[in-house]
Amino acid sequence: MARARLHYSWIMAGLTFAVILASAGFRSTPGVLFEPLHEAFGWSKATVGFAVSVNLVLYGLAGPFAAALMQRFGLRRHVIGSLLLMSAGAAATLLMDRPWHLVLSWGVLVGVGSGGIATVLAATVASRWFVARRGVVVGALTAAGATGQLVFLPLLSHLAEEVGWEQVSITVSLCALAAIPIVVIGFRNAPSDLGIPPYGATEVVAPAVRPNPVGAAFAGLRAARSSRAFWLLFGSFAVCGLSTNGLIGTHFIPAGHDHGMTETHAASLLALVGVFDIAGTLASGWLTDRMDPRKLLLAYYGLRGLSLLALHQAFDADQLGLWAFIIFYGLDWVATVPPTIALCNELFGPDRAPVVYGWVFAGHQLGAALAAWGAGAIRDGTGSYQVAFVIAGVCCLLAAVGVTRIRRPEDADAPADLREPVPV
Repeated sequence: MARARLHYSWIMAGLTFAVILASAGFRSTPGVLFEPLHEAFGWSKATVGFAVSVNLVLYGLAGPFAAALMQRFGLRRHVIGSLLLMSAGAAATLLMDRPWHLVLSWGVLVGVGSGGIATVLAATVASRWFVARRGVVVGALTAAGATGQLVFLPLLSHLAEEVGWEQVSITVSLCALAAIPIVVIGFRNAPSDLGIPPYGATEVVAPAVRPNPVGAAFAGLRAARSSRAFWLLFGSFAVCGLSTNGLIGTHFIPAGHDHGMTETHAASLLALVGVFDIAGTLASGWLTDRMDPRKLLLAYYGLRGLSLLALHQAFDADQLGLWAFIIFYGLDWVATVPPTIALCNELFGPDRAPVVYGWVFAGHQLGAALAAWGAGAIRDGTGSYQVAFVIAGVCCLLAAVGVTRIRRPEDADAPADLREPVPV
């Protein structure tokens, strides 16, 4: 295998891309169910938004524990367990007739299951299997997560409109089960399982095994919480989640419906965001290998904030304005992830960075959960999403300022405790 033309690290990256792509699409399904569930059960947007918020919170909070579970039980067993949880959660919605049933199924089961196959998996695979080209791999795997949340929306919206929301749940449940054989056949825990070094390295090194996943997750938080850089990353990533998954990913379709679009049309536009996201995130990974990650984050958050401030007017303007938003926002959707992971690696060391990044990603999902519920409440109260778009835009501009305060270990004015990676 070591002498083969194609290093197995690239096969592992391809399989991980496919699994993340599919699981992300499963997690985002409630975005297409706002109107169908309102018509079927009379539930308000805030009620459905609360279930989505629970999903997003658990999706994020599962991150650091998922990273520790991968260290303890290996990638294959962890990912299989996550897929089974998602399948069970989607199937359970067929029995629901109360809002708390939706919270339990899509909120808890799908939230925890999908949280195990999120960008934390991308960070773990990239850190464990790659030394060279790590930024590009992180960009590609991150693009899979963001794109998966969007590209399946037109199909799922069509099923919800033409067949019924129940068919959406059945489709998601069966697809989650269908992904399991891919994991069983192709996944490996680490390059050392095959007796080869990571791509770009020369030595075979077995990953550390943590006997207590919960303890390892909280140990990472205890070590990182004294770092100002950690909280700046946590806060900025919370704004990232607020302005993407929570706001646009959850409410773009109902917002488009407010402006006269059909749900399928709005979902198709949102899917295009996912298409452009692939190019944007790959480019961000390439740039992260070559530029100061803080400068990239400054540009990403600043430009995203300006685009959100103009979104309500773009809905009311001609199609050219809305298309400009779709293209730009797609390129910027999760371009923040590669530089954020790079900073975690620099500050906390590549072996422990996935756990610390898991906590940073938890901040991302807390921000997303706030927006998923808050934007729905604003829409119910004012009849428009305009205020929600403005709030998100201002938060992005504040995040752009905040990331400039992060100090890297090589900075001349960096505190002494940043000169070496933080031990976890």
